[in-house]
Amino acid sequence: MQFRPVLPMVMAGATVALGLTGCAAAPEPGTVTVLNSATDTAEHTKNQKFFDRCAKKFGLRVEQNSVPADQVSSKALRMASSHSLPDILELDGSELPQFAQAGGLRSLRELGVRTSGLSESGVSLGSFEGTRYGIARSVNSLALYYNPDLLKKAGVEVPRTWKELRTAAKKLTGRGTYGFAFSASPNADGVYQFLPFFWSAGGDEARLDSGKGEAALRLWKDLVADKSVSKAVVNWNQQDVNDQFVAGRTAMMVNGPWQVPVLEGQHKVDWAVAKFPVPEAGGKAVPPVGGTVMTVPKSDDREREKNAARILNCLNTPGNQLDWGEAVNNVPTRAAAARTYAEQNPKLAPFAELVTTARSRTAKVGTRWPAVSDALAGAFQSVLTGGSSPEAALRRAQRQATAGE
Repeated sequence: MQFRPVLPMVMAGATVALGLTGCAAAPEPGTVTVLNSATDTAEHTKNQKFFDRCAKKFGLRVEQNSVPADQVSSKALRMASSHSLPDILELDGSELPQFAQAGGLRSLRELGVRTSGLSESGVSLGSFEGTRYGIARSVNSLALYYNPDLLKKAGVEVPRTWKELRTAAKKLTGRGTYGFAFSASPNADGVYQFLPFFWSAGGDEARLDSGKGEAALRLWKDLVADKSVSKAVVNWNQQDVNDQFVAGRTAMMVNGPWQVPVLEGQHKVDWAVAKFPVPEAGGKAVPPVGGTVMTVPKSDDREREKNAARILNCLNTPGNQLDWGEAVNNVPTRAAAARTYAEQNPKLAPFAELVTTARSRTAKVGTRWPAVSDALAGAFQSVLTGGSSPEAALRRAQRQATAGE
């Protein structure tokens, strides 16, 4: 399952629309409807397999309505205005606050959806202002991918700190290959890849000019200035970064587990995964947690809500989470299932460890995240392309993020 970062859509009248309940044209009794972004045929088929597995236990059937990820929010709002919301609404984790704040979702506690044993990152992804509205079957994050052959030839160890990363990237650069690659595109992809650097340095998304995040911008600027990273990263999305890695044009990259199917399907380069480098030895990597959460929109038909809750409880048993995680190369959110996942998938074990310290993008700023994300994107773009200092860039970003408050 490829990660598709989505910025929450702020639409006029969203609160009013989401306050509407009921269904104008309700599906047949015993049918649970789902709106999600599983437009990829393989992903849609995998989803249906798990839905059918659970629906059969309760004499139900599940119908998926899949649209592109960047259209889920707008479609849900239109459905709300016509009283035709689905029974289960699967949202990107960053979108949940908009819907929860509008009062359009049932809490998991009201529904009786079991959340014990979930990882902190899983809980964070599905929560808004302390209330759990969504449950994630699995989550993903970012790690350091590297080409073992290139590191061995250069006599380079896998970097664990930023200093080691910069040194290794220099040694690995040459003969048409850059030492390191990341996405610095001026959108959600670039922001998602910047956050592990920003947060691991102590950066605060609620106060961008706190003085702690400048080190992350300085590192990115230094890597490009060293020519260890291509200047083109300001235009690369996460797929572009992976393409560079597969083509042998970079020895290391930042990326997520959604690239595993492509990496496993090629034989040009060997690959391995390591934990994210940290500013200082002994520090803690703090990457963002990504993924989707399943929510239940409020309805005037409590039986439909109960059926949706039954499906969610079944999908999120440790066994089903483990099976799903292995199917999509993501880490289960049940702690016990995550441990088993790491044991059974040692090559991807770093992701299982990293999600234990990962954070939700919206945990601190909630519905302000779109503005913060745009401001962060402007900051690293101005540093990498305009020669702005990290300090000045983050001061401007803070003013931009809080404009109108």
